Amino acid sequence: MDFQLDMIKDKVEFFEATDIKTLEKKINEQIENNKALLLRIHSISHQMHVDEHGRTYYSAVVHFRAN
Repeated sequence: MDFQLDMIKDKVEFFEATDIKTLEKKINEQIENNKALLLRIHSISHQMHVDEHGRTYYSAVVHFRAN
């Protein structure tokens, strides 16, 4: 049995929520999880969309990179 470990250097994650506080909470939880992998935020991009019924949707893309 061959066991090999590779270090993650880049990771991109996508998040969505119906309100900004929930989106922020999801991102913060993943930031803490990725600290264990020695990844830090490289960039964040976010958008807000309103559908035809007036409901808002928030999304974000977070790029993590190794220290």
